[in-house]
Amino acid sequence: MVSPDLARMRTEYARDGLDEAAAGDDPLALFERWLLDAVNAEMHEPNAMALATASPDGRPSVRIVLLKGLDDRGLVFFTGYESRKGLELTANPRAAATMLWHPLQRQVRVEGSVSILDAEESDAYFGSRPRGSQIGAVASPQSKVIASRAVLEARIKEVEQVFDGHDVHRPPVWGGYRVALESVEFWQGRENRLHDRLRYVRRGHGWVRDRLAP
Repeated sequence: MVSPDLARMRTEYARDGLDEAAAGDDPLALFERWLLDAVNAEMHEPNAMALATASPDGRPSVRIVLLKGLDDRGLVFFTGYESRKGLELTANPRAAATMLWHPLQRQVRVEGSVSILDAEESDAYFGSRPRGSQIGAVASPQSKVIASRAVLEARIKEVEQVFDGHDVHRPPVWGGYRVALESVEFWQGRENRLHDRLRYVRRGHGWVRDRLAP
């Protein structure tokens, strides 16, 4: 097998830049515009984001989750409270997230504290999920070691029997989290790797915007 020559792989960036006038003073408004652009570009799962957490002793971990809510309070995603990310967020309630829209040569980075959504919000979202996803959330001991795929499939059948003819209730170990918008950075690809980077940092009820070198 011939390995690719990663050092020689190149993609040139040549889209319009991002200046302060176009970005504006409100990072949420710009975030929503960029997300809508990604949706309109018909990208596959434009709401996918990399979420990084860390253990109390500083060991990081990262995975892809789906953004399910965005407003001035922050980014919302859902998972098991006893998953690895859930346990790390309990011990160290801060996270970083990155959304990459490569065809648009854009990414957004967010850093902030993390809080658990109230039960009503989690119940409402869980009730909107396809039944199969609801069954899976009840059946799967997320992030735990299991003996085989067959064990998981057997557990799914058990849960299907329990809820046969009934609504599936949200398990108490599953729900939503919100990453606060404390720092938001917008990255727009430019030629010769001289990318535009505008960062917004929350100060009280407003924002301070600055430009970072690429």
